[in-house]
Amino acid sequence: MPEKPFKSGFVAIVGRPNVGKSTLMNRLVGEKIAIMSEKAQTTRNRIQAIYTDEDAQIIFIDTPGIHKPKNELDDYMDQTAYTALEDVDMILMMLNATEAIGPGDRFIMDKIAGLTMPKLLVVNKIDQLSSEDQAAYLKSIPKPDMFQQVLSLSALTGDGVDQLFQTLIEDLPEGPQYYPADQISDHPEYFVVSEMIREQVLQLTREEVPHSVAVTVDSMQRDEHDKVHIYANIIIERNSQKGIIIGKGGRVIKQIGVNARKEIEKLLGTKIYLELFVKVEKNWRNNKARLKEFGYSEKSNY
Repeated sequence: MPEKPFKSGFVAIVGRPNVGKSTLMNRLVGEKIAIMSEKAQTTRNRIQAIYTDEDAQIIFIDTPGIHKPKNELDDYMDQTAYTALEDVDMILMMLNATEAIGPGDRFIMDKIAGLTMPKLLVVNKIDQLSSEDQAAYLKSIPKPDMFQQVLSLSALTGDGVDQLFQTLIEDLPEGPQYYPADQISDHPEYFVVSEMIREQVLQLTREEVPHSVAVTVDSMQRDEHDKVHIYANIIIERNSQKGIIIGKGGRVIKQIGVNARKEIEKLLGTKIYLELFVKVEKNWRNNKARLKEFGYSEKSNY
């Protein structure tokens, strides 16, 4: 009996902000790689997560949500999303079933319509709709024929994800194993650590602060007791935001640290010591040098 061919490929996940791209990617890989938040534009970098089994290796590329740029950071995020489409084997576009299909969704469909690689359309958050509403939503999809298949699922509960996996593996080409079987991301640990800290800032702050925050990790060192010491900076744009991050009596930054430490310890599998510093870098989102320094650059190590 001939040996079953090994399949592999790169799959770009695209869609408007907050449709659930990061949640789906984490679900597909089975590990937390991309941060999640109810706030739009959470993902800023092109994040690759790797799934490997005996038959296939799929490299998922979670792109920033495509949106109208308002500053240099927004422009970088859009360019990152577009660049991710250039050399992939498949595109997986996501829609949020709880929101009507709008101009942003149609804009992305128009952007990918002329690309020749296979395209799948994933309708996410179906767990929040009745069967009648699901059927009505599917009928409202424009140009469904541009996609090889239209699949419905819930990235949060996992319902329908197995069918997506099967479809992806069927449609991917035969190819090599690009990464070791135990590798789940192409990003260094300090990148994922900085994202986990930023996730907690997003969840615990409000108003303009989440969009004005960057996180950098100065050092990660393991001591003789196998404890990892992490020193990180929370970067904001205005002095007035510093008080929001720190909170009354330091309560907010302490909670950011407590929550982030739990997530990072799961990632690293060991105890950590985390020290956070808050720094003001005025208008950093429009400063190309600062964007590069903070990891938002095509040539960045991130």
